[in-house]
Amino acid sequence: MSAIAIELPDGSVRRYDQPQSVAQIAASIGPGLAKAALAGKVDGKLVDTSHVVDRDAKLAIVTDRDAEGVEILRHSTAHLLAWAVKSLYPDAQVTIGPVIEDGFYYDFAYKRAFTPDDLAAIELRMGELARKDEPVVRSTMPRSEAVTYFESIGERYKAEIIASIPSDEPISLYREGDFVDLCRGPHVPSTGRLKAFKLTKLAGAYWRGDSRNEMLQRVYGTAWAKKEDLDAYLRRIEEAEKRDHRKLGRALDLFHQQDEAPGMVFWHPKGWSIWQSVEQAMRRVYQDNGYQEVRGPQIMDRSLWERSGHWQNYKDNMFTTESEKRDFAIKPMNCPGHILIFNSDLRSYRDLPLRYGEFGACHRNEPSGALHGIMRVRAFTQDDGHIFCAEHHIEPECTAFHRLAFDVYRDFGFTDIDVKIALRPEKRIGSDEQWDKAEQALRGALAACGAAWTELPGEGAFYGPKIEYHLKDSIGRAWQVGTMQVDFQMPGRLSAEYVAEDNTRKVPVMLHRAIVGSLERFIGILIEHHAGAFPAWLAPIQAVVMTITDRQAPYASQVEARLRAAGFRVRADLRNEKINYKIREHSLQKLPYQLIVGAKEQEAGQVAVRTRGGEDLGAMPLESFVARLANEVAERR
Repeated sequence: MSAIAIELPDGSVRRYDQPQSVAQIAASIGPGLAKAALAGKVDGKLVDTSHVVDRDAKLAIVTDRDAEGVEILRHSTAHLLAWAVKSLYPDAQVTIGPVIEDGFYYDFAYKRAFTPDDLAAIELRMGELARKDEPVVRSTMPRSEAVTYFESIGERYKAEIIASIPSDEPISLYREGDFVDLCRGPHVPSTGRLKAFKLTKLAGAYWRGDSRNEMLQRVYGTAWAKKEDLDAYLRRIEEAEKRDHRKLGRALDLFHQQDEAPGMVFWHPKGWSIWQSVEQAMRRVYQDNGYQEVRGPQIMDRSLWERSGHWQNYKDNMFTTESEKRDFAIKPMNCPGHILIFNSDLRSYRDLPLRYGEFGACHRNEPSGALHGIMRVRAFTQDDGHIFCAEHHIEPECTAFHRLAFDVYRDFGFTDIDVKIALRPEKRIGSDEQWDKAEQALRGALAACGAAWTELPGEGAFYGPKIEYHLKDSIGRAWQVGTMQVDFQMPGRLSAEYVAEDNTRKVPVMLHRAIVGSLERFIGILIEHHAGAFPAWLAPIQAVVMTITDRQAPYASQVEARLRAAGFRVRADLRNEKINYKIREHSLQKLPYQLIVGAKEQEAGQVAVRTRGGEDLGAMPLESFVARLANEVAERR
């Protein structure tokens, strides 16, 4: 038998006289690597360390320093969780346990609800099982045998999952101790590799995400390579809980939600002030960059949604209604309406690029389990825009949009931004030539701006590729907000055309673009990014004027009136309360400035100024404070 050649990531080649497992190859390279190996990547495919390589191949040893290695740790910890649950509660049934961002979860069917005490007991048992350092062993089983096996041990959900696996895929099982689970893998070689984990919360979840199915219990957890990483993550989670927009929304009296309108928002005066600040800022962006603001109907006939393709592909997410024997849908997006506005007149190549913008209210029938505060709702408004253009406009329009988006994000306090291009998916419409043009135009636009980006193969929309903007907030979390999408398809489906220079009729290209996206979601992000302490230009109340005694009430009212006349959002607190009580109360509301007026300030026509951070700026003439605040608002600091 000829030697097997294994090419390593550094380009070196090792030869073996007989097939070798990934673990054996790692050991031949060095004992340190053998100890660190969690899995292997053979010709790009992740495999267990027990996987035997019996042909020439490229191999990378995966350790906890690799992103794939951390994912394997998390996936294996999910299985450890299931084992612990079965150990403590034998009647529980296990369902699915995938990896998610920064952790994992596992769904269980059990006769009663798990409690926080159960969660602590499960985590303790996981530690005990991990310390046993049981080997994690993969095996395969014929489909019928696997179904029979899981049914025999009372795991009907696993049997149902097997039935949904394509017939050409092997049924692979993993055993650790006396626990056997269904999984594609790979997994860590033994449970002893799982040392830094924590169960974080309990939740409910419908089987297969369908509200018509039974409710299961979801246990969330996180796992990391090292305890230091776990501790750092838990500190971030603790900080994120303090910043939770739902808690701050109540504490700062910004908004509320209730069952009478699930997935929708009741905006209170202060919250609506923030909304208006965001909307008016984006409206100025429209006006300053050649966009014409339009407004489309909320409800449109089924025939339009059929022509656009939404009725066939998106109907389950649309709210529908009927009138006079006609079917209608409440719009889930604004683009078809903008095409109808474009179609309302004969357009020329001289009109292009034609930029429409709309603060369009949309409704989507999101599953109740997916709703999350104002971050994921059923009714939302977008800073939506569509650019109708010729092919040669695509790259310059995307370049201009990119620069504009970065300016806007900076104004809102975001400076760490990841840019990604989502490329053609396997299921798509349009020719390869169109996709080539669209993808290359997006690359060219970003290159023209000197931007760095990563590419996401297969993650574009079915009709075209897109640029995505992912903002990093003040505690390092990434939020995908803005997008620029190239669409060669929908204008033609809805009969859009313009008169070209040669007097022929051509279909325009449509660029779908949004900078902040859903205003509801973006305001939720802002609340958490700023921890409710908004910069002065966004703050619903920019300053409060507080009296020390009742005798300063007339002067405080004059100060309030002067600040209102200057265009500021201000309130006067004339209550007969001690000044320290007032200071403490307004500090909890995170106002940018507190202005204190006593007898001396009244006599001198001044105000004593305290910042949100507690800094005492001392007394200053009222006009000096007006100038200070005006400058801060103008510069959006």
